[in-house]
Amino acid sequence: MPRDRSIRSVLIIGSGPIIIGQACEFDYSGSQAARSLREEGIEVVLINSNPATIMTDNVTADHVYLLPLTKKSIRTILEKHHIDAVLPTMGGQTALNLCIECEKAGIWEHYGVRIIGVDIKAIETTEDREKFRLKMKELGVGVCKGATATSFLQGKEIAQEIGFPLVIRPSYTLGGTGGGFVHNPEDFDEALNRGLHASPIHEVLVEQSILGWKEFELELLRDNIGNVIIICSIENFDPMGIHTGDSITVAPALTLPDTVYQRMRDLAIKMMNGIGQFAGGCNGQFA
Repeated sequence: MPRDRSIRSVLIIGSGPIIIGQACEFDYSGSQAARSLREEGIEVVLINSNPATIMTDNVTADHVYLLPLTKKSIRTILEKHHIDAVLPTMGGQTALNLCIECEKAGIWEHYGVRIIGVDIKAIETTEDREKFRLKMKELGVGVCKGATATSFLQGKEIAQEIGFPLVIRPSYTLGGTGGGFVHNPEDFDEALNRGLHASPIHEVLVEQSILGWKEFELELLRDNIGNVIIICSIENFDPMGIHTGDSITVAPALTLPDTVYQRMRDLAIKMMNGIGQFAGGCNGQFA
């Protein structure tokens, strides 16, 4: 894909402080993105609230801002610099959520900033557990039995229908915050309350547990005319139940039959195309 000459400056949003030992890939990918953009002669402005990262070193970007990841900070930067595009995919869910907030507040439109690497509709589909679940069912991609709850009573009803063990996944959270497995009915009330309060939109996905299953991932990249390549396959050393950020991962996957790999590849491409037609990267996780 040829370079877009209209983009001369890019704002990269970092992930901020996260659980120690988890998601170092955000720091690495952000650093590599800044390096690649600068090699193309593009000015890079970076914002991150976590000074304990490589990406906030002065040599990484042309301008580094150690500021809270808020709309106010974004406005401050846009007042000082002429930014052509924002790249929010290097900062995980924190950066994606901030990108949505700025879009809803009209900040990107006001300052003439394009979103690259993803689009708002795709972010909302993947971050919202119910929208994602319904989209996967529409595409014919298998998902665990479950439903979303926005209230305590609704969550209780879903749990009674699914049965135990089950897992609670809050919407719009990072690193598994507020979520977890529930093995016994007597532990469910506390876990459900914790998940609802952890989600900024007070929503959780309550679904059947697949604790102990193998976990694999595929990294995809697509250009602006729809060509998709698989960057690599990843195998989690630990089974489902251990968060990816706490697990050792191996690339490429070593115990995956080729027939299953090809099935995952087809599903991953179908998922990415179904979510949106943006040019950028995507991570698909399979059990």
